[in-house]
Amino acid sequence: MHDPAAPDHPVRGREIALLTNPTSGRGKGARHRDAALARLRESGFVVRNLQGRDADEASDLARGCVADGVEALVLCGGDGLVHLGVQAVAGTGVPLGLIPAGTGNDVARYLDLPRADPVAAADRIIASRRRTIDLARSGDRYFVTVLAAGFDAIVNERANAMTWPRGQMRYNLATLAELRTFRPIPYVLRLDDETVEHDAMLVAVGNGPSFGGGLRITEGAVLDDGLLDVVVITRMSKTKLVRSYPRLFTGRIDGVAEYVHRRVRSVTVAAPGIVSYADGERFGPLPLTIECAAGALEVIA
Repeated sequence: MHDPAAPDHPVRGREIALLTNPTSGRGKGARHRDAALARLRESGFVVRNLQGRDADEASDLARGCVADGVEALVLCGGDGLVHLGVQAVAGTGVPLGLIPAGTGNDVARYLDLPRADPVAAADRIIASRRRTIDLARSGDRYFVTVLAAGFDAIVNERANAMTWPRGQMRYNLATLAELRTFRPIPYVLRLDDETVEHDAMLVAVGNGPSFGGGLRITEGAVLDDGLLDVVVITRMSKTKLVRSYPRLFTGRIDGVAEYVHRRVRSVTVAAPGIVSYADGERFGPLPLTIECAAGALEVIA
């Protein structure tokens, strides 16, 4: 545990775990790990250098480190690896550190971490300043950023099934393909104690303000207010949907008449045939009940 009165440099022999996804950010993971690892070790940390062969093994490694009582679990990767790591540390008091190396890096944006300089990110770990933030929880699973449950989730499903092209272009093509046949989806939402129904293009539940590499869908969401931000984009013409899309990157979507934004402690989202995504990972089919797990995560920021 870090004593706020202690000097901001590590005591020799403090043990942390560094878990890397070497393939994240098209190989950036391995490069950023090597730079950060050298910096952490020269500062006096004992670092367990770990990577899993797959997500299941990485998850086991993360849980094992937490059970062993490491001082912090540091992740080198993108939002998908953060999602995995959070399942291991949520509610334990073991802090999560981050060396950003992904494509989207929304969690790094939230915490104002250096996204292009792994040595500078390692210096944040060395300084060990901690912050407590909320998580969103559904059953025994957590997410940090945004749960997508509509047109955006359908695009994700299609993009994941495509083998070509790589990167952002795959999502752009999947978006165009889905737009051709997309119809608004009938949703039933339970917002705290109120039930509402909408025919909508998408529903997003945000713990934080953005997902997908800076799409500010739940603009205004605060990480430690004990609330979730629920955004509904109701029935809209396809032309208007395409025209409004760039406004998501600036967060200036609230002038769009079809945009509904509510703050709640818990929400149940129900709609036929939708598999939701959270932190960019497949999360589960609707219906889902999501609640704010206030103060569930300690982060090094």
